[in-house]
Amino acid sequence: MNNSLKRSLISYIIFFAMILGLMYLIQGRNQNVDPQYTEIDFVEDLKNGDVISVSVKQNAEVPTGTVDVVRKRQPDIRFYIADVSKFQEQFDALREEYELKTSFQMSDVARPGLLEKLLPYLLGLLAVIIVVMVFAGSQGAGSGGGQMVNFGRSKAQMITEEDNKTTFGDVAGLREEKEDLEEVVDFLKNPGKYMELGARIPKGILLVGPPGTGKTLLAKAVAGEAHVPFFTISGSDFVEMFVGVGASRVRDLFADAKRNAPCIIFIDEIDAVARRRGTGLGGGHDEREQTLNQMLVEMDGFTVNEGIIVMAATNRVDILDPAILRPGRFDRKVAVSRPDVQGREDILKIHTRNKPLGEDVDLTEIARTTAGFAGADLENLMNESAINAAKDSRKFIIKEDVDKAFIKVGIGTERRSRIVPESERRITAYHEAGHAILFHLLEGVGPVYTVSIIPTGQGAAGYTMPLPENDNVFDTKGKILQDIKVSLGGRIAEEMIMDDITTGASQDIKQATAAARAMVVKFGMSEKLGLINYETANEEETFVGRDIGHQRMLGEKTAALIDKEVKRIIDECYAQAREILEDNVSVLHRCAERLLEKERIDREEFESLFDEPGVVPQA
Repeated sequence: MNNSLKRSLISYIIFFAMILGLMYLIQGRNQNVDPQYTEIDFVEDLKNGDVISVSVKQNAEVPTGTVDVVRKRQPDIRFYIADVSKFQEQFDALREEYELKTSFQMSDVARPGLLEKLLPYLLGLLAVIIVVMVFAGSQGAGSGGGQMVNFGRSKAQMITEEDNKTTFGDVAGLREEKEDLEEVVDFLKNPGKYMELGARIPKGILLVGPPGTGKTLLAKAVAGEAHVPFFTISGSDFVEMFVGVGASRVRDLFADAKRNAPCIIFIDEIDAVARRRGTGLGGGHDEREQTLNQMLVEMDGFTVNEGIIVMAATNRVDILDPAILRPGRFDRKVAVSRPDVQGREDILKIHTRNKPLGEDVDLTEIARTTAGFAGADLENLMNESAINAAKDSRKFIIKEDVDKAFIKVGIGTERRSRIVPESERRITAYHEAGHAILFHLLEGVGPVYTVSIIPTGQGAAGYTMPLPENDNVFDTKGKILQDIKVSLGGRIAEEMIMDDITTGASQDIKQATAAARAMVVKFGMSEKLGLINYETANEEETFVGRDIGHQRMLGEKTAALIDKEVKRIIDECYAQAREILEDNVSVLHRCAERLLEKERIDREEFESLFDEPGVVPQA
């Protein structure tokens, strides 16, 4: 048992002992007092000969008093009387009348002393003091002192080279990124050969990329390869409500790093502390700006931090302060992008090293079907697959487990127990069939992997999942137009077959509109508006502190023309998509009927519908 635990235990014992003493003191003042026992009851006991002795205590200031009665067959009791002198006269008269031998004793009640008056208050005050001391001690027990003493200490966690077993071999799908960081590892291992040539070791490396792409894993791998200590902290750990605390924590962090140099400091989500200064509404946040100023000084100020490399990760590099992005602070920016198909396959191999796979599980096919997945998404996919196999009490993962996990991760858990009216099932079947036919017939957006009318956990009544043939670096104008047509296919199928339309196509319409607007204002794909980007004034994600005061550099006529162009694109795509579905209406009916029968069909079964008679070939 350590000393802090002993002190806390002793304090608790003292505290509870004082509480018990206070309760005993209060109880002692009212011992054996029965508010229902009166002088009438006393007279009855006296007449029956049950009273052995009577002791009267008169108050010093008023004629009231207390009577302690010792009885034969019942417990002793105490009651209050209004007038002691009258009670004594009545008692003497009764004792003569009934010739009782009951003893009588009369005494004054002494005034309570000063200590007796103050004792309850002193006990209460002492109890409060002990509670405060115990609370403060428990808050600071983990760090060897009070919480206030360590308030300005760094919260960074130090991982030694013995504890960090992560290497570049644990990082897959990021070949170019690892090549950039291998130079940093060589800097840390052999700094002398660079200094001989007058080269300066990079002070900071900023990892930029979407969430889940492996930025933190890369930083740990650099530390593991270089065999140096690794300090990790989140950007939000610097910021507190008290001004100056964040700056103090930055100083303490770099002081610890200097004592353990060479080392790596990794700041995750640095945008929480390094946002552009002067952008806060109403004057900014002084604490955050002071913290950033201290970080700027530590990274490249008058003091020299030899052997310390600062690595940071963010997915919002656009809101960082320019001062921290300049060379000399973050010298390098490494873009950590989502993996391509080969990278996804390599990542899947790492995440399945300890997972037994069935013969029907093809990692290459899984990599193709997971376009856009980051490393964290792939790890989650295989983990869910393993959970599905364990639920079925199987010792290995089969393809069905992966398919279920893919639907759960990408679309949402299927809700087979949900009761859907037959009319809605029919609408959903034609809706998804419309999407699927356009996916199949339009070159560059398919083929179809799965079509289903099973409701999902994200509120969708069904889904159509494509199978991209490859990862496109960029989209062409024709590809975007095909995506818009596919998005409109569900609503068009409803209009063609049903007497009414539903709200089920709301998300499809939103996606189609966003794509068409991006063609006009962002990609310069409108002949009428030409190669002009209107996004900065109208479409770009706004950083409130920076952009709230900016004027909208867009005229009313131009805005009206943009809306007109967007509508033209949507209308043309709608007409072309409807023409395709009308030419293949027999496939539309067969696909809907097959979905109503089986609820879900795969690629092979869906493509077989086009081989049946009655289908008009599509050019």
